[in-house]
Amino acid sequence: MISYARQTQEEQPDASPPPFDEHIAPAPRVSVQAFCETVETAAAVQSAGEDRRLGKAHLKIQMGGMAAAIEAYRSAPTPNVIVLESDGRNDLLSGLDHLATVCDAGTRVVVIGRINDVMLYRELVRRGVSDYVLAPVGAIDVVRSICNLFSAPEAKAVGRIIAVVGAKGGVGASTISHNVAWAIARDLAMDAVVADLDLAFGTAGLDYNQDPPQGIADAVFSPDRVDTAFIDRLLSKCTDHLSLLAAPATLDRVYDFGADAFDSVFDTLRSTMPCIVLDIPHQWSGWTKRALIGADDILIVAAPDLANLRNTKNLFDLLKASRPNDRPPLYCLNQVGVPKRPEIAAAEFAKAIESQPVVSIPFEPQIFGSAANNGQMIAEISANHKSIEMFLQIAQRLTGRSETKKQKSSLLSPLIDKLRGK
Repeated sequence: MISYARQTQEEQPDASPPPFDEHIAPAPRVSVQAFCETVETAAAVQSAGEDRRLGKAHLKIQMGGMAAAIEAYRSAPTPNVIVLESDGRNDLLSGLDHLATVCDAGTRVVVIGRINDVMLYRELVRRGVSDYVLAPVGAIDVVRSICNLFSAPEAKAVGRIIAVVGAKGGVGASTISHNVAWAIARDLAMDAVVADLDLAFGTAGLDYNQDPPQGIADAVFSPDRVDTAFIDRLLSKCTDHLSLLAAPATLDRVYDFGADAFDSVFDTLRSTMPCIVLDIPHQWSGWTKRALIGADDILIVAAPDLANLRNTKNLFDLLKASRPNDRPPLYCLNQVGVPKRPEIAAAEFAKAIESQPVVSIPFEPQIFGSAANNGQMIAEISANHKSIEMFLQIAQRLTGRSETKKQKSSLLSPLIDKLRGK
């Protein structure tokens, strides 16, 4: 039964929150059954089942450990994944031998145990156990173990979704998201796609000076056709590393969607693109809430006034409660320093949110207006503008990556280039 284990015993993580730059890819639609021996482990597994990354998995929890599992599968088919808690060593090994006689081929087994011994781990690997997690476990340990069964370690960077949303309409969230995506593609050299989810009034096509005949609406209204090849045909190439799923920005139809309308689009993008930036419109519906909660990282864009402060606080509280195993969302202040406008200071904003803004972007209507009207990014208008460094800071925080180091030229570079030319 079962596939080869991924981690050695010495590599087992403790039951602590994941590092901020850890990316755990979501599990597909699989069935998971856990057989626990302690209430604490059962609670951790239950909490894991509520994590966004196991949102598609069907999880069932029973008490009784190994004995209950063997009894359950005497007359019932086994699920995709079995999670077993066991205290002993000999009972565990003999129990696994017995379980193998009633276990369907292809079922993967994760064992939660308390014995930290490499010889035991080797015996488990020999019996085909997929993963061994050292107790006590936290919810994130269970999430990581199950999700990693379905994603190769070398593919962990693929499919990071970043959601950008405005705390209030008109705060420049789309402008920020488009410039941050540009920084991710240009400065971090990551292949990225911007998905403009404001189908009626989206501006990504204008900002990138693109007018594609097709876009994200074609995918949303034809979910049965969505696959990698179909999405590739809808993408508009902006630069070598940046693509766009444009919004139609027309009012010839009403864009009412169910909560899961974009799921197939996001799943397909995850499987092919290292970074997906969602430009989420300022509206509150089932699908916008689902897109935010399901994202790997979130940026809230706010202006320094009272309504933005209230809305940012509400978003923070909701997202932290809905995503207990993820880092909190990030936020930035935009349009800071509008002449004659009373503003809430960044320090007061941070005190209320209990988090510092990533950056505070000053109000500069001349350059931002010129960029918008010309269909350009700020970096294309002014290569040394101070906001470019701020966009890069946001990009680095959201992706967990540092700026790609540019090769320094030496005195011999011209000579070497000439020799290469020959």
